[in-house]
Amino acid sequence: MASKEIMATGRRKTAIAVVKLVKGKGRVFVNGKTFSEYFGNRAALEMMVYRPLALTDNQEKYDVRVKTVGGGVSAQAGAIRHGISRALLKMNEDYKSVLKSEGLLTRDARVKERKKYGRKRARKRFQFSKR
Repeated sequence: MASKEIMATGRRKTAIAVVKLVKGKGRVFVNGKTFSEYFGNRAALEMMVYRPLALTDNQEKYDVRVKTVGGGVSAQAGAIRHGISRALLKMNEDYKSVLKSEGLLTRDARVKERKKYGRKRARKRFQFSKR
């Protein structure tokens, strides 16, 4: 086991990410692949994931190892961000004010609404014909 690794779980929609922070050079590994191999060339997702590390000045101090399942790539990136934030908080309680003010410790609870009977989707109705 690596020396002093901090673990935390992040969630968004149906995606779950188990995050390990290990001393390193600031690299992110997702399901055994590098960040760019897993998510492709998506700058927005990269900024989203690195945000908690950048805010706490830990971008070049820790490697992030992630095991993620469920959801799509955007939800997984959100779950990773939530997990990194929680791991940083475990490491140092002083980061709480910075991370909380940016809304990074709050789990984004928005999920797809279930389909209702008599409807096409959750709220969309079937086409109405008067005649």
